[in-house]
Amino acid sequence: MKLNIWISKHQNKITAAIAILIALSLVSDYLIKLPIAATVFMIVASILGAIPIALHAFSALKNKVISIELLVTIAVIGAFIIGEYEESAVVTFLFLFGNYLEQKTLEKTRSSVKSLTKMAPTTAELVNDDGQTETVDVDDLDEGDHVLVKPGGQIPVDGKIINGTGYMNEASITGESTPAKKGIGDKVFAGSLTDNGTITVETTSVGEDTTFGKIIELVEEAQDSQSPAARFIDKFATYYTPAVLIIGILVWIFTQDFPLAITVLVLGCPGALVIGAPVSNVAGIGNGAKNGILMKGGNAVDSFAHVDTLVLDKTGTLTTGQMSVTDVDNFGEDKESMLGLLSAVEKTSDHPLGQAIVKYINDLGITKTPKLPELDTVKGQGLVGSMNDTQLLVGNERLMKANQVEITTAQRKAIDARMNDGDSVVLMAMDQKLRLVVGVNDQLRPDAKSGLQALKDAGLKRIVMLTGDNKVAAQRVADRLPIDEVHAELLPEDKVEFVKKFQKEGSTVAFVGDGINDSPSLATADIGVGMGTGTDVAIETADIILVKSSFKALAHAYVLAKKTTANTKENIIIAVGTVALLLLGLIVGVIHMGSGMFVHEISILVVIFNAMRLIKNKPAKLDSNQVLKPADQLR
Repeated sequence: MKLNIWISKHQNKITAAIAILIALSLVSDYLIKLPIAATVFMIVASILGAIPIALHAFSALKNKVISIELLVTIAVIGAFIIGEYEESAVVTFLFLFGNYLEQKTLEKTRSSVKSLTKMAPTTAELVNDDGQTETVDVDDLDEGDHVLVKPGGQIPVDGKIINGTGYMNEASITGESTPAKKGIGDKVFAGSLTDNGTITVETTSVGEDTTFGKIIELVEEAQDSQSPAARFIDKFATYYTPAVLIIGILVWIFTQDFPLAITVLVLGCPGALVIGAPVSNVAGIGNGAKNGILMKGGNAVDSFAHVDTLVLDKTGTLTTGQMSVTDVDNFGEDKESMLGLLSAVEKTSDHPLGQAIVKYINDLGITKTPKLPELDTVKGQGLVGSMNDTQLLVGNERLMKANQVEITTAQRKAIDARMNDGDSVVLMAMDQKLRLVVGVNDQLRPDAKSGLQALKDAGLKRIVMLTGDNKVAAQRVADRLPIDEVHAELLPEDKVEFVKKFQKEGSTVAFVGDGINDSPSLATADIGVGMGTGTDVAIETADIILVKSSFKALAHAYVLAKKTTANTKENIIIAVGTVALLLLGLIVGVIHMGSGMFVHEISILVVIFNAMRLIKNKPAKLDSNQVLKPADQLR
């Protein structure tokens, strides 16, 4: 046991010593002309190299596994027996050196997780009850604690800002390098950096419970999971390796050519085949993590690569989930005073439409609003009050009709225009005369159009929108996007039935939702994609989580899944092709043990470097101005 530990710890030094011994042997043989010394150096190098390989083989045999190391050990012992010390030394060196390079390159493919782990905050500035701060370990913080973060500092917890404003770099969470402006009431995430501004954060989650902690845990688990191809190869290797050993024995029995038999063992090593699929999986998932895409293992990657039907929710997925004013038609004398009055009315309401209107008017710089007496709420219609003995009405058209408000032809046209665009319409009237027509709507995500088109360009066959919204609003959204089907006014259970229907038709379905209301559909689809900042439900239910709600990220995830799957297949072809070429070379007499092992180790590095191309794969730049075909041509 102690010998195993010592050898594992010093294996790289052993490999370097073998290289030096081989070099000394070559110098002794060809330059100094001391063949005996050359032979001694090769014998020592062979023994030194065979020890760690044989120990690994023995450990595997104790676990009833016939490993690659066993094949190499038998081959080295065989070469040693027949006096091919140069072959045995070179084989052990190449095998150990190949392991060293494999270890280093695999470490690079896991660099995304390591860089995430290094970014995890360890200390925090805790604000005490007396207002003083002290540096504490992050693990010592509790929910509700207040933490001070200075300019350039790292946010150590998940929480909300209770004091201060600043720009937050959330690249470690969302993959988005552009800083986001945050102020009082906004959520912030552990691992983010404050580009400027001093803020005080009230803690909601700490350590492993933070979004950042869950991201690290998810990516580590995903990189250790296997794709279907990897599982097949592992199962194949358990039979393949013993088969090579049996073939080597049969070659010796029937040909009585011992060197040929041990060469077969060397050439048949399935090293590149065994490493090819896992390294592609690790590299692809690592790339996703770096870009704010969490893919739950090889199964998720493989399934997403085969998706042909994408099903989306509307609110919070295709749209931002935040209401905003789309247009205002003024029929009063002074638009600014009318808007100021409307803002005063809506400030008394906590309805999302009212909040959107107040924000819109504030953004216009209209902050002067009159004081109003208490308003009455008419359920399902709006607000009723008075100002200077004049009746004031703010609400929908039913409120206007109930109070005999006259609507002119021009006003009717304005209302219809807003409704035809799928807007919610807010009307304001004074003294039985309509003064303002305001359209409010949930806005499309700015990259929805270009992102969906990128998905189609990548091979997606069908995009379907399922929504609980009304048909007019749903169709208006769909007409602006490359969407093939629209189904509106659905309950969550109706969406699940549509997903099942598509699956029965033979489609591989991905459902994209916010991870809350759509969790049944996320779980039913072949692949569930959660769009949002890593909510608990999304992390539990979805197979792929887009930490930043972005269609650019969704398109990159789809392309990355396809490239990862293709990369795995390429590595399998390289590995199998190498073994076939080596055996052919052996038959025609151009490949021998040393050269065969050299090609074998090169093939391992080739599949690793091929997989590492995935790490550098960057999200495609989406053209927000790209011209799309009319929606009716796309359907």
